[in-house]
Amino acid sequence: MSVKLFHKIKVELGSRSYPIFIGKDLLFEGEILIKTVKNRKVVIVTNEVIAPLYSKKLSSLLTKNNIKNFLIVLPDGEKNKSFEVLMKIFDEMLVNKINRDAVLLALGGGVIGDMAGFAASCFQRGIDFIQIPTTLLSQVDSSVGGKTAVNHALGKNMIGSFYQPIEVIVDINTLETLPNREFYSGLAEIIKYGCISDKDFFLWIEKNIEKLLSRSSKILAEAIKRSCEIKSKIVELDEKESGKRALLNFGHTFGHCIETGLGYGNWLHGEAVGCGMVMASKLSSHLGLLKRAEEERIKNLIRFAKLPIVWPKWDKKKYFQLMSNDKKIKNEVIHYIVLDCIGKAKQIPIEREIISDALFRAED
Repeated sequence: MSVKLFHKIKVELGSRSYPIFIGKDLLFEGEILIKTVKNRKVVIVTNEVIAPLYSKKLSSLLTKNNIKNFLIVLPDGEKNKSFEVLMKIFDEMLVNKINRDAVLLALGGGVIGDMAGFAASCFQRGIDFIQIPTTLLSQVDSSVGGKTAVNHALGKNMIGSFYQPIEVIVDINTLETLPNREFYSGLAEIIKYGCISDKDFFLWIEKNIEKLLSRSSKILAEAIKRSCEIKSKIVELDEKESGKRALLNFGHTFGHCIETGLGYGNWLHGEAVGCGMVMASKLSSHLGLLKRAEEERIKNLIRFAKLPIVWPKWDKKKYFQLMSNDKKIKNEVIHYIVLDCIGKAKQIPIEREIISDALFRAED
């Protein structure tokens, strides 16, 4: 097996610092993982789609290295990111007499990472966990930064915690089995980083979008590295989202609204965020911040990435009702992430009338 470690990034959070490893064949070569979990019991949390692909091989690797392990397989999909399914993790861990010395492995996409991380943060008041993301979206975004959560009928990610992993292992080989729709979904978060923080990266994505779509290993590794670097630096400055970290929610206020309104799982998270970024860019342009030409560039790149750019034609009252539980509400006004230009974002309060005029004028 030809193992290639392309990049190693460290998230600097004092005693909670951890490495991100990015490469090929990292998962089953095993050196990185085995070194971390040696002499500890391991709980692998995955879903019914990923389990047939990787769990048996991973379990065999651990067993071969005298590491006791067992598997918890959850139902797939955003609709299962719930308290009911979370309880299954706790039930299995208690039945198998897991204690604080154990390590939980989150093997899967964003839903598995969020739920397994939340379970790790709660079980016996906290046990170690490792993120092993298998989707592009989770590799560039949700596996880094320590946000864990389950959904509620009234809002996405409303119940959760900030709880950092001890390690993130990104094996880009796992993207070979990723369906196209899931892959395109991950491109939304990559584009987001260029929009909010790095115009040069945005230009690089424009230049290399066809190679990204063709899943070039070299280009993917670079995109994942730069995305993780940008997110890591923001998390280091604001771990618990009291300020700058909120910029990572560009497109998410509208995106979460779409996900909740359509029913979890009807649109993938990246699809909703991609469309949400089109909405947020249009709002930024309406406010006189973002140039119209840059708004069009963002929309065109999102379209080229095979993501939706037309949002559901609901009554504006439905949008505002769905956004009423947004976590960025302060003094009863939602604070939106907008762009001054590509590569520079900020958070500002915006009244409903302005949102209506920018996005829902056809209904008036």
